[in-house]
Amino acid sequence: MISQKTKYALKAMSALAAQFGNGAAPLRIEEIAKRSQAPKRFLEHILLELKAAGMIVSKRGRDGGYALVREPRSIGISEILRLIDGPIAPVACLSRSAYQRCDDCKSEETCMIRSVFGDVFAAYLLLIESITLYDLVLRPDIARKIG
Repeated sequence: MISQKTKYALKAMSALAAQFGNGAAPLRIEEIAKRSQAPKRFLEHILLELKAAGMIVSKRGRDGGYALVREPRSIGISEILRLIDGPIAPVACLSRSAYQRCDDCKSEETCMIRSVFGDVFAAYLLLIESITLYDLVLRPDIARKIG
């Protein structure tokens, strides 16, 4: 299950994706909060994490605000999930970013739990890694499913 923080991050990034490339000014935090329905104070922390990860930039001043660094088609929602919530694998021995052998496992090759969850996780990864911010903004069928 994804956290509320991740939901707000996805909504905030979607708001920024909708502004990308059309010559619009960066979005102020108040506008992002309004569009994402996120509390401004909570959103500030989320935007700092996204900025530290190099996904967004901020500009100070009258025309300041936040903007995406990369094209929305190149930002997968799995990147945001991992950034905000950490590893997305159901068990540590399947994680790409935080692999850890299970203490009670004698053999990963014969582990029934790893096998079952490995198949499920592989199918999940195929789907989740194929969805981008572009999809969230321009494909309402996907946005409704996440939503």
